Amino acid sequence: MYKRVQYQTITKRLKEPRHFLQVVLGPRQVGKTTVIKQVVNDLNLPYQIYSADSIPATQTSWISDCWNTARVQMRVEKLSEFILIIDEIQKIKNWSEVVKKEWDADTFNDINMKVVLLGSSRVLLEKGLSDSMMGRFEEIRMTHWSYPEMRDAFNMSLEQYLYFGGYPGAAFLIEDEERWGQYINGAIIDATINKDILYDSPISKPALLRQTFELGTSYSGEIVSLTKMVGALQDAGNTTTLAGYLNLLGDSGLLTGLQKFAMDKSRQRASAPKFQVFNNALKTVYNDLTFKEAILNRKEWGRIFESAIGAHIVSNAFTGNYEVFYWREKDKEVDYILKKKNRIVAIEVKSNSEMYNAGLEEIRKMYQPYASFVVGEGGMKAEQFLSINPAKLFE
Repeated sequence: MYKRVQYQTITKRLKEPRHFLQVVLGPRQVGKTTVIKQVVNDLNLPYQIYSADSIPATQTSWISDCWNTARVQMRVEKLSEFILIIDEIQKIKNWSEVVKKEWDADTFNDINMKVVLLGSSRVLLEKGLSDSMMGRFEEIRMTHWSYPEMRDAFNMSLEQYLYFGGYPGAAFLIEDEERWGQYINGAIIDATINKDILYDSPISKPALLRQTFELGTSYSGEIVSLTKMVGALQDAGNTTTLAGYLNLLGDSGLLTGLQKFAMDKSRQRASAPKFQVFNNALKTVYNDLTFKEAILNRKEWGRIFESAIGAHIVSNAFTGNYEVFYWREKDKEVDYILKKKNRIVAIEVKSNSEMYNAGLEEIRKMYQPYASFVVGEGGMKAEQFLSINPAKLFE
């Protein structure tokens, strides 16, 4: 079975003496549970895996019950160490306070319980970690599968990756596009919106949230004002509502709205967003064209191509700790501006044969970027760009 790079990280940390809880963060269906099972099976150490997915949110005692069961097993079997894994931990209200209490009790009593927490809601997890767990945990971030991973694990071609995206659970379904679409809608989109976003966020118009997502994905890779979005949606309210929904969708790893790059923060916030999915499957699942039809439609394939490059950039920002913007002044534009500390990288995506790019030239004059280049026609090949982690561009 294919092993992602996080397999090595988790294995190394669980072999170390007990110092920190390990928290594995990432969107739904990217292999968090699979990789932890691979690790514990290969380590050959005693462990237990529990999932909070179907546990009532108010049942905080459930966490303590899991912990105590593991302690009893350690004591009865006279085990010197034990690995406790709790999946979807964010589903339990006030989970961090209970985890802190149990972890500190083990520390005080010299119980060698190593703990791994997994969760698909980045917002809920990080809120709990910042509230109660400071100094007690390390993060292991996972993101959507890259093109090399999907190619090596599932023999996926570049064109298939651009269209079907990087969800491993859907890879064997791509020959039956109807089944593939049902999986993307049910296991990822519905599950993320219903179980992660609506579960803990006070949403006055859930149907509008879904409409915002669906319309935003159709514009992935394009700059669209929220005012125009309000006009296209039913019962949309105002732009502030849509901006809030877009933030929730972004925090959940579905769809983000990139802001215009500017040294003035207020100008960034006032700009029209550039919509961008985190995985291109989220865009093409709503496409009227099949995979074979889309390839033959030059204009539509150009949109899919540009969105896929953007998805690679924004998805890896979660693990690479860089910010992503776009830049536009009058008729000059650069598709993606990546910023990390005091360095910026400018990337223009070209799906056609147009060679000259006034936007990149202007950016070089204005900001002297650390790197600036074209991906696609006349520049770095898509296969090459999709095979590197954009965080490496800052080195």
